[in-house]
Amino acid sequence: MEKTISNGSAHLWTSQTGDHGSWTILCNGGPGCCDYLEPAARLIDDRSRVIRWEQRGCGRSTNDGDFHLATAIADLECIRANYGIERWFVGGHSWGPDLALAYALTHPERTQGIIGLAGGVVHKDQAWRDAYREHKHEEPLPEFRYPYNLDVNRVMNGEWLAFCRQSDLLRRIADLDVPALFIAGGRDIRPWWPIAQLAGLLPRGRFELLPEAGHLLYQDAPAAVQALIRDFLSASG
Repeated sequence: MEKTISNGSAHLWTSQTGDHGSWTILCNGGPGCCDYLEPAARLIDDRSRVIRWEQRGCGRSTNDGDFHLATAIADLECIRANYGIERWFVGGHSWGPDLALAYALTHPERTQGIIGLAGGVVHKDQAWRDAYREHKHEEPLPEFRYPYNLDVNRVMNGEWLAFCRQSDLLRRIADLDVPALFIAGGRDIRPWWPIAQLAGLLPRGRFELLPEAGHLLYQDAPAAVQALIRDFLSASG
């Protein structure tokens, strides 16, 4: 079921699958990607009502140039309110868990849990960047229905760097009393240690490594990803 939600003058594309259970919203990677997470949503939409959406400037959502982190968080809140959801699981893939974390830190009372697939990074050292750049050309990409928005990527990456440099960020994360599950692939070209580090910093964080999976771990190891998220939803519901 597709639904367009308005936040001010912006129109946000959303889609829901599943008709019972808790609520989950999945955020795309990039930043700057259109929706590509239907395969991930299908793994759990028999246990949760799953919403997918496209950030401003991406896919079918309004391209108004307002690509800021605070705006994306406000758009998530608008989606939650429009669907009439009290509390939900907020997650995503790649850069999506970063946005989910920022949302949870802003609205912990609305966050039932955080789900991170191959993402959730607040610190990258030079070795991380070197490993990523060396193997970037080898990475398989999802099938994108709409073009990648480089402006969204540029602005939001700058916003995320500023967010990660906040002097009290690690303290806020360590105080965030929200269940969190982060799953990484051992064959991902992105080193997984920052994801494990973030999970370890969260008081209710959990990290799982799937050694044979790559960045698209929901396609590489669907049964394992499905089992882990289903267990997490049940335990945190």
